[in-house]
Amino acid sequence: MQEHSKLVNLQNEIRLRYGSLSKRLKQVAQYVLDNHNSVVFDTVATISERAEVPPSTLIRFANAFGFSGFNEMKQIFRENLIEETVSYTERLQVFRQLEPEQSGQDRPKDILNIFAQANTQSLQQLSNQTSSEQLKSAVEILNDAQNIFIIGLKRSFSVACYLDYALHHLDCRSFVINGLGGMFDEQLNQVKSGDVIVAISFSPYAKETLEIMSATSKKDVKHIAITDSQISPLIAFSDVSFVIKEAQVSGFRSQCATMTLVQTLAIALGLEKEKRSMENS
Repeated sequence: MQEHSKLVNLQNEIRLRYGSLSKRLKQVAQYVLDNHNSVVFDTVATISERAEVPPSTLIRFANAFGFSGFNEMKQIFRENLIEETVSYTERLQVFRQLEPEQSGQDRPKDILNIFAQANTQSLQQLSNQTSSEQLKSAVEILNDAQNIFIIGLKRSFSVACYLDYALHHLDCRSFVINGLGGMFDEQLNQVKSGDVIVAISFSPYAKETLEIMSATSKKDVKHIAITDSQISPLIAFSDVSFVIKEAQVSGFRSQCATMTLVQTLAIALGLEKEKRSMENS
């Protein structure tokens, strides 16, 4: 199963709508599909020349796919290139190529200041865009669960482990699905009716997470998704979903907002358990 990313989703949409595009827009579509790496580095003028269309056509093409301009669409290609660069040293080199004007901000204090400012904005966005209804529904689902299974792989693993840690301190039956020893299937078979899956995944979405969400959707199991886009494949399986825009600095994404969300859910769940206990006493 191919890992999904924002770029893959965009490319699939371009292919799906290709037949309905005008002749000029088809030229742009063919170029960006065939040259997704060079799109990252080339200017709008260069791309328009190579695609043999006016620069205004690139803007119309981007608008047709929901972007305010072509540079906003280019951001999807840029993020994908950085995400595909596994080595952190190589990732820094790629970022310096993309953002040469920021290459002088290499001191630890500079990095701290940039992350602090970016995380402040991300946390404010989290607060503004997360509704009381979402939080209430998620807490109710967790409180009613027989067992809570958490799946968060790669960079989401630390968030999954923290949530598991917090839930154990609330006397919840919580388990991390991590595939230790290659036992994804065996761990998946433990999920039964009345349980809850909390899935945490960001682009490019881990294929094991998607497979587990898909497999358990056929059972009487609730799903809570924590992800990064309204078109994330996790959302299709979820009863409640949270879309988080983490801060990203020099090609490295923070986890500050995601950690804040799961901490909020854990504390709110603890208060709900205390409330129900008092009502039943």
